[in-house]
Amino acid sequence: MRIFHIYKDYFPVVGGIENHVKMLAEAQAARGHAVSVLVTSRSQRTHSETINGVRVIFAARLATILSAPISPALFALLRRETPDIAHLHFPYPLGEVANHLFGGARRTVLTYHSDIIRQRITRTFYAPLLVRILARVNRIIATSPNYIASSPILARWKAKCVVVPLGIDPAPFERAGVESPRVLPKPAARVTPHVALLFVGRLRYYKGLNYLLDALRDLPRAQLTVVGTGPMEEAWRAQVQQLGLAERVAFVGEVPDAELPAYYAASDIFVLPASERSEAFGAVQLEAMAAGKPVICTELGTGTSYVNVDGETGLVVPARDADALAAAITRLIDDADLRAHMGAAGRARVREQFTLEKMVARVMEVYAEGLK
Repeated sequence: MRIFHIYKDYFPVVGGIENHVKMLAEAQAARGHAVSVLVTSRSQRTHSETINGVRVIFAARLATILSAPISPALFALLRRETPDIAHLHFPYPLGEVANHLFGGARRTVLTYHSDIIRQRITRTFYAPLLVRILARVNRIIATSPNYIASSPILARWKAKCVVVPLGIDPAPFERAGVESPRVLPKPAARVTPHVALLFVGRLRYYKGLNYLLDALRDLPRAQLTVVGTGPMEEAWRAQVQQLGLAERVAFVGEVPDAELPAYYAASDIFVLPASERSEAFGAVQLEAMAAGKPVICTELGTGTSYVNVDGETGLVVPARDADALAAAITRLIDDADLRAHMGAAGRARVREQFTLEKMVARVMEVYAEGLK
């Protein structure tokens, strides 16, 4: 099968959708399919290369406006392709419009990763055209039933929607033990005993790390390690200083994929304090669960509370509520048996529902159904 993914960025750009497209494309290529990915270049030069069996076409980028790369070359490149399946990854309006106008695929599938939240201008002006695009695509993949139920856009297209959750390879996270005790910063001498909290993700406004930092004021036994970088890093580092938390919060920056499982293994509790619906799924929760760690997340009406089942694999609290976060963390700090029970349940849930193998199989079923 000839498969053609369309999105704005690809590895080495790091992000939730970028990681998903890379994993899916490489897994499809490994199964013998001819897989291509069309994205924008980080420069004004068009080029292509083969990465782990995937042909990646980088269309020259003219500019970036409202977080969207502008690439006229993308339209011309897309016109040359006649795949069996064009797989759009929403939201990227330019790619969706290009495929709508010039795409030559036999069938089109669109994964609806997230509503357009912050870019209100884009959302307003794109809405009429988005209706036409969604009307034409053959199938819409949503990553959780929660998102179908809560998205004002998807509500209109429920009949076209099929749920295919994101997936990961759980093996590296299951195998990781606390083999590198120094992987997490040492606790301050006065914090005894301490419990290690972990946050992993791009430091963007919707991650809600500021609420977790506020919660730490009431958690004297908690140490927090923050893995990741992003536009909010400077502001959140300043907040740590203002709150007097410098001895209990460590920003460690980007961590290579090969080393990341050790961070999960060395932690006690994973926290995803997301504050906005831009956090549409929370795949980092799968990594923590595969590592056998309990998860605390927020209720956003998205996939966060679909992945993490409240009272089973962890705890779900209201968004933008530092007191609720503090209470949930305290509950798990005080109950090691509950942490172990939830961690084991999370690991089982990943094996049953969220492996990369299951995700790829489900996506291929959607393709096959569309080509009948």
